This record gives sequence, structure tokens and C-alpha cells, in this order.
Amino acid sequence: MLSAPRFHRAAAVSALSLAAWLCASACTAKKDTSAADTGTAAMADTTAAAPAAGAPAAAALGDPQIAHVAVTADAIDSAAGAFAATKTKNAAVKDFARTMVRDHGAVNKQAVALAQKLNVTPQDNDVSRQLQSDAEQAHTNLQGKSGADFDRAYIDREVQYHQAVLDALDKTLIPGAQNADLKALLEKVRPNFAAHLERAQKLQGTLGSQ
Repeated sequence: MLSAPRFHRAAAVSALSLAAWLCASACTAKKDTSAADTGTAAMADTTAAAPAAGAPAAAALGDPQIAHVAVTADAIDSAAGAFAATKTKNAAVKDFARTMVRDHGAVNKQAVALAQKLNVTPQDNDVSRQLQSDAEQAHTNLQGKSGADFDRAYIDREVQYHQAVLDALDKTLIPGAQNADLKALLEKVRPNFAAHLERAQKLQGTLGSQ
């Protein structure tokens, strides 16, 4: 079984990667737009300067990329909920997990419907690929847990993940969305993520974090 410190590094990696990547994107975009001669918002130019050693070049997200990040984030948490619902024996954790499947599945249906309406295809990008990769690693580590250890690890991850997604919505996804319908959808679903975070934090308090 994985040690608690090692597990928490892996369980939190999706949230940390999301926050770090979007922070880098926002900083790059701010630098580029402040240096521009006009006030028109523009995509960050990743070729303008060489990135620091070991750091990936970051670019601002366009609407197709924002849509893909949103869909990916929902799909990840829905899948995690489906897995947790089959593994936990704790009634409160099971109910929470099933709620994640239901709520995030519903959001993705709305996102797909909007994309079809606008004739826009969500576009894969570095952050959505990183999210998926990190989620797979977190899932692998969750598989090594059982009983109360699993419940605490799953809920700890849900707290971290929902906080990171909320930060992304507030700082990058909603402000960066150019299409009014896409922005409206992101604003509409934000309260759900906030409610999920609050519920996960309450559960965390009853289970105790590792």
C-alpha cells in the first residue's frame, strides 16, 4: 500500500497541475496584452520569449480550448465518482460520489449541446491532456486504498480538485471565454462546483484528512 505522503502527492497532482498551468497562462497573457500597442485582447505569443528552463511555454486559451478543459474536468470527476461509488462502504461518501456522477454528467451534456449549437468542436490542449494524465495517476493510487483510508483519500482529492477548478473558472476560464453562451454556461455551473467543494469539506471534517 502506498504511504500517505506519497499518495497525497499523486492525489493532488491534477489540482496542482491545473492551478499551476492556468496561473502560467494568465501571467503570460497579462504580460503580452500589457505590452501591446492597442487595448485589444490577444492570444499570448509563446514565441516572444524563451521560457525558463524546465518550464513549458504557456498560451492563453481560446473558446475551443476552454470548452475542452471544462469537459475534461467534468469527465474526470464523474469517472472518479463512479469508481468511488463502487468501492466505498461509507454511505455518506457513496452518496457524494453518486452526486458527482450525476451533476458532472449533466454539465457535460449541456456543454456538448452548446458545442453542437455553436458548431464548435472542443479542442484538445496541453492543460486538458495534463489533467487527464494526472487523473489516471491519481486513479491508480486510489486503487491501492480501501476502507476508511480510501474514503479519506478520495474526499481529500475532491476538496483539492474542486478548489482548483473553482480557481480556474474565476481566474481564467470565465474571464477568458469570448463567446457569450460559453461564458454564460461556465457562470451557470460555477455554483455547483462551489456546493460540491463545501460538501466535500464537510465530509473531510467527519472523516479526518491523512
